[in-house]
Amino acid sequence: MFELADGTRTPVIDASVHIFFGSNKDLRENYLREPFRSRGFPDYEMDWYGAPGGEYAKGTKGPDGQYPGSDVDVVAKHLFDDRGVDIAVLHPMTRGIMPDRHLGSALAAAHNEMMVSRWLEHPEFGPRFRGTIRVDPDDMAGALREIAKYKDHPQVVQIGIPLQSRELYGKPQFWPLYEAAIDASLPIAAHIEVGAGIAFPPTPSGRTRTHEQFAGFMGLNYIYHLLNMIAEGVFERYDALKFVWADGAGDLLTPFIWRMDCFGRPHLEQTPWAPKMPSDYLPGHVYFVQGAFDGPGDTEFAGEWFGFTGKDDMTMFGSSYPHWHLAELKVPASYTEQQREKFCWRNAAELYGIEIPAGLAAH
Repeated sequence: MFELADGTRTPVIDASVHIFFGSNKDLRENYLREPFRSRGFPDYEMDWYGAPGGEYAKGTKGPDGQYPGSDVDVVAKHLFDDRGVDIAVLHPMTRGIMPDRHLGSALAAAHNEMMVSRWLEHPEFGPRFRGTIRVDPDDMAGALREIAKYKDHPQVVQIGIPLQSRELYGKPQFWPLYEAAIDASLPIAAHIEVGAGIAFPPTPSGRTRTHEQFAGFMGLNYIYHLLNMIAEGVFERYDALKFVWADGAGDLLTPFIWRMDCFGRPHLEQTPWAPKMPSDYLPGHVYFVQGAFDGPGDTEFAGEWFGFTGKDDMTMFGSSYPHWHLAELKVPASYTEQQREKFCWRNAAELYGIEIPAGLAAH
């Protein structure tokens, strides 16, 4: 339970907690197998836009200097004791998109094995974690194997893919992944990756110069994928598909979907496979994780903006722990009681099938 500024208490589901290996040695020796154990791959820190002052919040390393977000006891204390989180949805951070799809799948499989064995099955804190299995959409056969392996695990609640795809996610080559996700009753979450990999530039105009520009523009990539998926008819074809944009951009949705409705309606003859208004495909299909960079802040119109285009039914709180910009749970005063409840826990509980005891919810 978390106590808000007005003294009320609320359950909290943190929908974006990032976990890591303690070191490259930990990954290689404990979870990778040959022929991949001896292969080269990027370190977590190999990115073009390192944050000034460091990537991670202070105090998030393990007791022996392990990588931030890698020690279960440290993370559990910060989340459950210090921050009042009831349930944490884990999203393992892999190494970006590899030129070799087989290596990409091996790295994803190693992260999944680590998450399940160390976190979801942890004897003390395991019941309070939920997991995201990582797959490489460039290797569809490998992705489907990972889904089949973990789809019945009771604490696995979604499938994770990298934001920096080399193709927009509306294209048909990804449809087998969507079919497998529906069959497994799991949503799919796209999240920005760490590690250099072979990621595409973060803007349509190429590389930005600074971290500030990178952080500001990156959310647009979620919108590019989403609008493409609508135009390609993905949600018309797959009515049961649920897609999570797991690192922000919900605040960008309203102006872009307004424009798509405006310009898309007169041209529906070009997309007969998506006959509805574009905004009609949002409810029940599209979700966003809102963090420190998103939204207008605690302003008098924050609640009104949150309600535009139904964002209050799509948005979940996520801290992005242990990154430097990890978000404190601050609910704008202009949110209604219902909006606050949806943001803090209800939307995530309904999406992921998480039960919040009635006694907690009543507060």
